[in-house]
Amino acid sequence: MAAALELEKLRMSGAGMALAVLTSGGDAQGMNAAVRAVTRMGIYVGAKVFLIYEGYEGLVEGGENIKQANWLSVSNIIQLGGTIIGSARCKAFTMREGRLLAAHNLVQHGITNLCVIGGDGSLTGANIFRTEWGGLLEELVKDGKITKEVAKKYCHLNIVGLVGSIDNDFCGTDMTIGTDSALHRIMEVIDAITTTAQSHQRTFVLEVMGRHCGYLALVSALASGADWLFIPEAPPEDGWEDFMCERLGETRSRGSRLNIIIIAEGAIDRNGKPISSSYVKDLVVQRLGFDTRVTVLGHVQRGGTPSAFDRVLSSKMGMEAVMALLEATPDTPACVVSLSGNQSVRLPLMECVQVTKDVQKAMDEKRFEEAIQLRGRSFENNWNIYKLLAHQKTAHEKQTHFSLAILNVGAPAAGMNAAVRSAVRIGISQGHTVYVVNDGFEGLSKGQIRKVGWHDVAGWLGRGGSMLGTKRTLPKTCMEKIVENVRKFNIYGLLVVGGFEAYEGVLQLVEARGQYEELCIIMCVIPATISNNVPGTDFSLGCDTAVNAAMESCDRIKQSASGTKRRVFIVETMGGYCGYLSTVTGIAVGADAAYVYEDPFTIHDLKANVEHLTEKMKTDIQRGLVLRNEKCHEHYTTEFLYNLYSSEGRGIFDCRINVLGHLQQGGAPTPFDRNYGTKLGVKAMLWMSEKLQEAYRKGRVFANSADSACVIGLRKKTVAFSPVTELKKVTDFEHRLPQEQWWLNLRLMLKMLANYQISLTEYISGKMEHVTRRTLSIDKGF
Repeated sequence: MAAALELEKLRMSGAGMALAVLTSGGDAQGMNAAVRAVTRMGIYVGAKVFLIYEGYEGLVEGGENIKQANWLSVSNIIQLGGTIIGSARCKAFTMREGRLLAAHNLVQHGITNLCVIGGDGSLTGANIFRTEWGGLLEELVKDGKITKEVAKKYCHLNIVGLVGSIDNDFCGTDMTIGTDSALHRIMEVIDAITTTAQSHQRTFVLEVMGRHCGYLALVSALASGADWLFIPEAPPEDGWEDFMCERLGETRSRGSRLNIIIIAEGAIDRNGKPISSSYVKDLVVQRLGFDTRVTVLGHVQRGGTPSAFDRVLSSKMGMEAVMALLEATPDTPACVVSLSGNQSVRLPLMECVQVTKDVQKAMDEKRFEEAIQLRGRSFENNWNIYKLLAHQKTAHEKQTHFSLAILNVGAPAAGMNAAVRSAVRIGISQGHTVYVVNDGFEGLSKGQIRKVGWHDVAGWLGRGGSMLGTKRTLPKTCMEKIVENVRKFNIYGLLVVGGFEAYEGVLQLVEARGQYEELCIIMCVIPATISNNVPGTDFSLGCDTAVNAAMESCDRIKQSASGTKRRVFIVETMGGYCGYLSTVTGIAVGADAAYVYEDPFTIHDLKANVEHLTEKMKTDIQRGLVLRNEKCHEHYTTEFLYNLYSSEGRGIFDCRINVLGHLQQGGAPTPFDRNYGTKLGVKAMLWMSEKLQEAYRKGRVFANSADSACVIGLRKKTVAFSPVTELKKVTDFEHRLPQEQWWLNLRLMLKMLANYQISLTEYISGKMEHVTRRTLSIDKGF
């Protein structure tokens, strides 16, 4: 009963409140998902929600541009690019007269809460509007447009911003809405260009968007292994023309058939003079005589369907924005809802705007080092890693005495090759001898081990699956032979890239240390599995690619139903016992339900779901989508659900089954997985080098402390190394799962957005944090 009261309380916490949402400035993929989440969450808490069409222009013009929304106003839009409510650059809103008209239009609808989705210009405009609000109402009273009572009733305007911009140029936020999708478009083009360039031995100069921010160029260069990169924050040294041509000539002479040069549209030289893509092309043609082509990506980067990351990010931010408006008081500053690691946070709008302006100022005044630092730690990390991996430096220092081996274990996952590539290159640049092992632990026992050089891993970044080959064999079946080869090849470090078997395998090796001194070496696991079930990390390598693959399939399935009336699809996803894949895919496609093992369900829940879908079929949306994780229930199988839904829905809807199967493992890795894999490979190898130095005594390595065998992973905001022996205590080995999983709190969002009557009392609101130069320098690890 108490729970029901709590639910009622929260459900009505927005009663009497009116809020409006608008999208402004350049469009970005994911804006629709944000509009959908704000609308639904607003309705959910009992508020009236209005959609404002055509951005600030619609706000100034009023009339038909301001419409009240209902639940169905925003259905079936999550997969659409752009923004369905339109966006426009608005001159009138920059003048006080325009803002006066806008204030009048809002007051007429009783709206005093505004959610603005746009770039820094749009959000700054919103803040000016908020500070002037009292004065604008006074003027409206004076002009006889509204009464004093009305002015008193609506005396305060609350504002919350969501940053929608493909440029990712807003300081304080890890990722802005649309950035990840823009990277998807860029990588699709680069992958396509790579094949044609290799056929002809060509050089490609690619120009990407981003105004004065080099983020898109930087991450796409990291994710494609580009030969040369121009970004506005780090102009090249004087005389760069000679260096660049020399580098390109060198890679050609080593047999590379392709050069990629990536240039941000705002690229400049040390004197602030723009560097154009045509200038770079002419340079390569004149100096080297290479067949060179320019591709300017332009608005392709804004187009297409949003990626899974952007859909989930926007949904999360949209819900948080409504909570921020509910909790706002006249004293709280206008805030921006942002992502930090995988947590929502609130940041004071004007603090973010200030630092964003500081970056531009630093660039104008040629303080480039500082500009990079102000962009935040993850930008700086990306830049340093790109410089480390792009080009082999001549090794000045002598070789170390250390040999390391890298292997892949378990099922293939996208991003494995990116991790192996960066680990091999960092290992070589540290002076180690680096071996790669084919076919996992089995290959290690059979001696399928070979030494690799810097160029042996060229071109691996964009390849799906595992170039080394992978097996599920665990070490305990062939321990003696593994030990023999570790001794024979004098291996002092093992880097294992893989899923639960990789973690379990390293644990077995550690537990066998007492028996075999040869196993007292440094070991590290990079979690790579589409199931995302390795303890010690929030995200495994490959799960982003898998979610996108499952999402694209579900989008098509939903589309196939738009012609058919009243159909429910039951889609089975992979993931073993771990429900991450079906939960996140469910949010990304707007599923009606996602059944997972971790969130136990009974026949009562199934009955409620069927009734829910029956009700839904009476509306304009006559189709449903239900996801089921493969091992979510021993008895409620996919077939059982199909039979249940079919017989209960007879005469109301019919059912179809889709088992997504191995398509979730395949395909080229997403930009996220390429980037993440690259970073984990670098960090893991640097950590291993450090540990090898520490454990080196009297001409040999001896390591048997707990912290000499770890899983590297992203935890909340930081990259952490967790000893496998520690993780053993928090692992459910029977179901191959960590005992606690952070993503379970996303299930609340899935249910709320699908219109289930659930209590949001468990909802954790984002905290207000501050943005200063100091906070920007904290290592987010991402």
